[in-house]
Amino acid sequence: MLLTEKLKNYNVILASASPRRRELLQGLEFDFTCKPVDIDESYPPNLEGAQIPLYIADKKADAYLPEMKDNDLVITADTVVIADDFVLGKPADLDEARKMLQLLSGHTHKVITGICLTTKSKRRSFHSMSEVTFTELSEEEINHYLQTYKPLDKAGAYGVQEWIGFIGIEKLVGSFYNVMGLPVHRLYRELNAFL
Repeated sequence: MLLTEKLKNYNVILASASPRRRELLQGLEFDFTCKPVDIDESYPPNLEGAQIPLYIADKKADAYLPEMKDNDLVITADTVVIADDFVLGKPADLDEARKMLQLLSGHTHKVITGICLTTKSKRRSFHSMSEVTFTELSEEEINHYLQTYKPLDKAGAYGVQEWIGFIGIEKLVGSFYNVMGLPVHRLYRELNAFL
């Protein structure tokens, strides 16, 4: 049975304001609604690597529990970029975005997305990791990207599907869609196993 059939009895909710996550989830061909959740995305300082986005995805799911109905299935996600042991979330301003892109320039970094699937009776969490290598970016290229695009709503201050990805990404190992913010191949498999 296709996943679309399995999901017919569920009210699927994507708890995200990300237009990229919404677009990617639409590609899986099932109905869902978007209800972003606003939480404090801080995490304990002892967490490392995949533990961080998994913790935040779980925290987002917890925010939905009080209002969940029996047939709700909530999908929460969080993406972080890890470069030289620095965890890069969404930059606070353009200056921070510039520093992030300078750090990524000429180096390989990890992009990790944590996802949580939640119903009233069960929960399943998992993560996906990709490695991205940037070529050396010039100050002019970084400035052009910051002035022309919207880096403030993206972990690591860049969108792989935008100009900076076209001109800057030398190599990508793992899921391209994970770098966009939602590893749809893995999500499809996990949803099938969850239901």
